[in-house]
Amino acid sequence: MTVKEQLESCIEFVRRRVDFQPEIALVLGSGLGAFAEQLTDTQVLRYSDIPGFPVSTVAGHAGQFVFGTLNGAKVAVMQGRVHMYEGYTAQEAVLPIRLLHALGAKILFLTNAAGGIQAGMKAGEFMLITDQISSFVPSPLRGENIDTLGVRFPDMSEIYSKRLQKIIRKVAVNADIPLKEGVYLQTAGPAYESPAEIRMFRLLGADAVGMSTAIEAIAARHMGMEICGVSCISNLAAGISPHPLTHEEVKEAGDKAAPQFAELVRQSVAAMHNA
Repeated sequence: MTVKEQLESCIEFVRRRVDFQPEIALVLGSGLGAFAEQLTDTQVLRYSDIPGFPVSTVAGHAGQFVFGTLNGAKVAVMQGRVHMYEGYTAQEAVLPIRLLHALGAKILFLTNAAGGIQAGMKAGEFMLITDQISSFVPSPLRGENIDTLGVRFPDMSEIYSKRLQKIIRKVAVNADIPLKEGVYLQTAGPAYESPAEIRMFRLLGADAVGMSTAIEAIAARHMGMEICGVSCISNLAAGISPHPLTHEEVKEAGDKAAPQFAELVRQSVAAMHNA
């Protein structure tokens, strides 16, 4: 089955089971899945129920779509994402994003847990993603182009919408939520980076590093979606952190920061809906 055929099959299946047209798609990273509980009038669809759909296997990722309303906005939430390190190709990892766009989402709000590289960062802080580096992972656009989604050579000069960045900044200031800004770099994972790699990433201009997000943003930009992203700095990157890195640490930091993160996202979604 081609990528296009797989996408069309998933779209047809979901449309038969979910009567919902989202305005905003929201991807929840490690430890942040509980945010979906804020939605009302919800419909839930597990990834495993969709034939041929990639399934999340990571602890802390529920692996389901939650469709519902948040402050008047119609939102589709990915409660857990899939990653290439789980054995999926880049094309498979972005299939959920393409599906959400097909259902009607015009805005993509990406979140993740990331390792902090920027000087002065602390675990539990948030970073508004202003740009990204995806050179260390395969492009999800490799292979035959799906012309119905976008052009063969899409422009990436403004992946993260300046308009949406401005909205999130304003919300953070009004809610008194500290918000750093910077460039996010994606690696393939699942091993955490070596100290030498972190030093290289810092030289390249990266402020935070993780194992997701960048390819999702590329796929969304290809389709003309408006994108924004916020990283929860769950730990300091290797060589900066004084102790070995663990997934438990990442999830614990995400859980601890979740209430403030939820408030930032909730108010930002409302502001985007009313803009």
